[in-house]
Amino acid sequence: MAGARMTVVAALQLGTGVPLERILAFEDELRGVSLVVLPEAVLGGYPGRVPFVEYFHAAVAVPGPETAELAGLAARTGATLVVGVIERDGSTLYSTVVFLDPERGLVGKHRKLVPTARERVFWGRGDGSTLPVVPTAAGRAGAAICWENHMPLLRAAMYAKGVEIWCAPTADDRDVWQASMRHIADEGRCFVVSACPYEAGGEDPFRGGSVIVGPLGDVLAGPLRDAEGLITAEIDLQEIVAARHSLDVSGHYARPDVFSLTVDERPRDGVTFLR
Repeated sequence: MAGARMTVVAALQLGTGVPLERILAFEDELRGVSLVVLPEAVLGGYPGRVPFVEYFHAAVAVPGPETAELAGLAARTGATLVVGVIERDGSTLYSTVVFLDPERGLVGKHRKLVPTARERVFWGRGDGSTLPVVPTAAGRAGAAICWENHMPLLRAAMYAKGVEIWCAPTADDRDVWQASMRHIADEGRCFVVSACPYEAGGEDPFRGGSVIVGPLGDVLAGPLRDAEGLITAEIDLQEIVAARHSLDVSGHYARPDVFSLTVDERPRDGVTFLR
């Protein structure tokens, strides 16, 4: 295709709450990859498995030592890292995605807007101030965490920001998740990279299911089941241009005379000091 812009994207399927060293051990495999997505809560872990005080102290500051280590990994490999972490801010925890650029380090974060089910006991809610779409070597990348992907208005906002690489760190290992990822890719005419945990045994296992999908809903790699590992796909952003010729949901396929969406991106701190 004329103007082809080929690059490699990946999903790294690990458990939740793994040691940072487990991620760093994949350094050699990440060389030559432009962007890699890791699961929700890969650092910090999924809630409800250990006493809360232990869980709280396993969370990470953003920025902090762990994000600095990840930034170093990005710099050494040349890969933008999109990593699900449990962020500790004061006395509140958030399910957060951090974006680590090979040259600029920590360039953005997204906090999950609505924790699901038991997550609400452990995690706070994000606000509209952390909805970035980040330029990367692979394309413009944004993130939606787990069941945020089922929020139509969030999807509409991200599409309007021009997302090209839709990153979906998740803990949802159900078969129907695959249908959701294919739908988002087709609806948004974007590439989707979803990373899900794999953990065998215990009361709360995860089967994996990391997958990479093209902008017409075609599966390019995965789903990876029942193992840790890295899946990769070579993509061409010109496929997005071709796909949006027939469907651009925030452009020529929109009806702003009928429907409108307002996105409040102001930070919603609990206390505001006026000076």
